[in-house]
Amino acid sequence: MTRTRVDVDAGGGDRLALAVLVQYRMATTEQLHLITAPGVRIEQTRRRLAKLRAEGLVDRITLPQAGRTRVWFATGYGVQVAGEWPELRGRRPPRLVSDPVAARLRVSHTLTVTETGLQFLLDARRRGEVCRPLDFLPEVHHPIGSGEAVIPDALLYYQRGSRVGEGGSMLRAFLEVDRATMGPERLAAKLRAYARLHQYAPTPVGRRRTMEQVPEEWRRRYPLFPRLLFVLDGTGTAGIDNRLRALHAADVDHAVALFLREVTVLAAPMTDLLQHGPAAAVWRPVRDPERRVGWME
Repeated sequence: MTRTRVDVDAGGGDRLALAVLVQYRMATTEQLHLITAPGVRIEQTRRRLAKLRAEGLVDRITLPQAGRTRVWFATGYGVQVAGEWPELRGRRPPRLVSDPVAARLRVSHTLTVTETGLQFLLDARRRGEVCRPLDFLPEVHHPIGSGEAVIPDALLYYQRGSRVGEGGSMLRAFLEVDRATMGPERLAAKLRAYARLHQYAPTPVGRRRTMEQVPEEWRRRYPLFPRLLFVLDGTGTAGIDNRLRALHAADVDHAVALFLREVTVLAAPMTDLLQHGPAAAVWRPVRDPERRVGWME
C-alpha cells in the first residue's frame, strides 16, 4: 500500500483511534466506535478508519462469518508513529499483529479481550465513573525471574466516584480471558504464576541476596497488588463450573493459598458481563465459588 502524507489530528479522533488499535491490538468497527466515539454516528468512525488506512497507519481483515465483520489493527508503520506519543511511551509494541495473516490467527482471543475492556468502559460511563479508553492495557509484562514473566491479557485502571465529587479511589485489576481453549488444569496453573509474581523480589544487580529485605517487584508499579479477574467464555454452564472447581482446588498449593488470602481473585462468565455489566454481582470468589459479588467489593 502506498503511504500518503500522515495527517493525524493531534489530540483528536484520528489520534485516539490509532492509539487504541495499537494498545488493544485489534477491534471491530463497532468496538472501536464505542470505545472512541460513542457520541457520533458510526459512519464517522468508518470514514476515519478509511482515512487512516489510506495513510498506511491501519489495515483490516474481513471475517467470513458474522456478517463479514471488519477487524482493524495497526500496521507496523502505525505502531512506529503512535509509539512516539506520550500516552503510549514505554508500552511494548504489539506482538506479531501488524499484517493480515498474523491478525487472522489471533483474532478470536484478541477480540474477546477487546470486548472485555469495552464492557468495563461502558459500565464506567453508565455509573459516572472514570475508565478511559487507554486505561485498559493488554499484555503488560511482569518478570518473575529466570527469564519468565506473567503477562496478563490486560491490566485495568478504574477510578470510582470522582465524577460526582466523591474523591474516588483507584482500582486496578489483572484480567485473564479464558475461551475454553485450554484445560481447567492449565487455567489453574495461571494462579500459581500470579502467586509467584506476588512473592517475587529480584536480587539486586551486582550483589548477592542477603538477609536485607528486598521489596517485591510489583511494588515498584502498584501501591496494592491488583485484584485478579478471570473472564470465562466459550463454554456452557458445566464448563464454567469445571473451571471454577479447578481454580478453587489450586489452593492446595501453599503459595496459592497465601496468595488467595491476600489478593481478591474472582471469576465470571462473559455472558453475565454482557447481560448485566461488570459492576453487577456476577463474580464468584475463587475461595468461595458459591457466593456472588461485584468486582469492586
